[in-house]
Amino acid sequence: MSASRSKVPFTYRNNHDFPAKLTQWIGHIFYDVLPDHGYEIREEQIYTAYQLAESVCKGNVHLAEAGLGTGKTFAYLLTAVAYARLKGKPALIACASTALQEQLAGPKGDIEKLSSLLDLEIDVRMAKDPRQYICDLKVNRSHYLLQEPDFKLDNILSWAKETNRGERSEMPGVPDRVWNQLAWDEDMICESCSARGYCKLVKVREHYRAAVDLIVCDHGIFFDDLWSRDERIADGKLPLLPEYSAVIFDEGHKVLLPAALRAGRKVVKEDIDNIISSIEQVQGARTSLISINLAMETATSQFFKLLYHSTIEDERTDRLTVRISDKLLKAANTLRRVLDNFLFELQNEQELHLQSLSHVQMQTYEFIVERAIVALVRFSRNRGKEVIIWADREDQVFWVVPRDLSGMLNKHLFLRDIPVLFSSATMSTEKDFSYFASTLGLKEYTSSSVESSFDYENQVSVYLPSQRLSDSGQEIWFDQALRRLVSLLRLTKGRALVLTNAPSEVKRIRKGLKEYSLPYEFLWEDNAERGYLVRKFREETSSILVGSGFWEGIDVPGESLSLLVIWQLPFPPQDPLIEARRREIQEQGLDPVTAVDYPEMGLRLKQGCGRLIRTQYDRGAITILEPVLDTPWEQAVLGALPEGAKVVGNLNAISLSDLWPPTNDYEQLPRAETDDVTIQF
Repeated sequence: MSASRSKVPFTYRNNHDFPAKLTQWIGHIFYDVLPDHGYEIREEQIYTAYQLAESVCKGNVHLAEAGLGTGKTFAYLLTAVAYARLKGKPALIACASTALQEQLAGPKGDIEKLSSLLDLEIDVRMAKDPRQYICDLKVNRSHYLLQEPDFKLDNILSWAKETNRGERSEMPGVPDRVWNQLAWDEDMICESCSARGYCKLVKVREHYRAAVDLIVCDHGIFFDDLWSRDERIADGKLPLLPEYSAVIFDEGHKVLLPAALRAGRKVVKEDIDNIISSIEQVQGARTSLISINLAMETATSQFFKLLYHSTIEDERTDRLTVRISDKLLKAANTLRRVLDNFLFELQNEQELHLQSLSHVQMQTYEFIVERAIVALVRFSRNRGKEVIIWADREDQVFWVVPRDLSGMLNKHLFLRDIPVLFSSATMSTEKDFSYFASTLGLKEYTSSSVESSFDYENQVSVYLPSQRLSDSGQEIWFDQALRRLVSLLRLTKGRALVLTNAPSEVKRIRKGLKEYSLPYEFLWEDNAERGYLVRKFREETSSILVGSGFWEGIDVPGESLSLLVIWQLPFPPQDPLIEARRREIQEQGLDPVTAVDYPEMGLRLKQGCGRLIRTQYDRGAITILEPVLDTPWEQAVLGALPEGAKVVGNLNAISLSDLWPPTNDYEQLPRAETDDVTIQF
């Protein structure tokens, strides 16, 4: 470890003096150092940085909302590095995706840029999802199983011999089909592996555990570690992550789903079917094993058939709510008993040294069955009142997660003596964080909120039609909304993103627009890979992108996105996690519509509106085709719109100059300044 890396990057006398000196150093960086490198001074960014520094030094849980373009990343990185060095433990930054991890800690990422700008060597290491790394055992098996030439698989097997950590980013062109054959997966039983202690994943963990300043992980890895940490330590194992001084959740509004998934257990029909098929191939198996295998096939089939007959269909979510009934509980108990018996017979077979199944296969089967048993036991206990359950739409998977996630978060995270920061552009409704805080079970926290540094008053027009569409039926409403959409697209000459709430709406709009013969290229969500569609939308200036999966995570600066159309307001679906929240609110004597549905809709709408303006040069209009004015949800909608944006009720009030720069040529604008916006976001 170099001396420059181990020292706090400013002088302070003692721990009591540290907070004041940290604030001075942050001010010096933002007011003096960064402007010398071409960065503009942004008071919103500096205010956020000061708030984060104060919260970290006091050990608070802090909710930091900062709009687009404020530079949230730089705001929290300065405090994270300094505090990590003060405590002698790395700060942990948990991201919502691998792409965000790379944006932060990868080559030419934000941390590398900041390190260069400050002439400060920052030691940052990534802890990615284990599925991003090859499994040595799978690689060795593939060498023996490869019977026919497979160029792509041959290529990756050759690379596997040379690579040190076996990370997918080293082979970005490998398709999922090939990668999944060689990557680690959760059914691998590492404890009994012949490569235990020497495999690629072990090397990865050794690498990031040695980090001095920062570890950048994803939300999933963080919660895998959080929920298993105490148990692993009690068993004499190292936790997945080392001790850390602070936690920062980037895109903090997304933490609940990975927290639930990592705390949950599941029954996967495909996994059980594969076990059944494998046992059927065993030569000389005992009668009792064959008999229980047949019983398992019947019980599994009956449970999943009844499960999917019990689901509540809502096309807006992949998590299907399940109606709990006596029949379903009985089927779950039957399957659980059969799995118990199968596990007993399998262990007996293992003691007889059955040659048809390897030791690794046996342990994998035990893991899958034990996981399913735990899920079914939790579901059956107290008629499922202590858990949240759902069935996956696409795959036949039954999920069971603890209902009291907020209690778990308090016990394992918030009550620890470390600062926890949540950073996002969308966590509050009109600067009120109470809804988001309540979903986490937070009673004590600090918060800060700054709007985007963009000039929304001059960059955005919001069209809320004063003439309401007909309430006489969905078909009439659809036809009227379609005509209004066509008028808007003709006004803006394409250049539009149309956000819907479900894929079925995309298909209806596509069918309805056929009779209008608009001279623009339409990019439909279900016609190609998502990344390809977004790239084409950027390149084809007059194109129109239509989909339900573009409410967040896409970045289209410039003329190509000049109109954002909200087809219908994004009220929450019948998602099991939302339903659980509604029930909790109802039990407290509150109205779930105003206490859950409106805030959820507002946060989703805020994310969607954030797609429009990505740089200080962008211009555009937002329109919502559903009624807003004089409705019960009017304030929730207005509070989610870009602050300062002018609201108009007539199409004629929107001029073409409102929608894109007067030059009519985005490429002629100064690129250095737009790059600065991207760097700091």
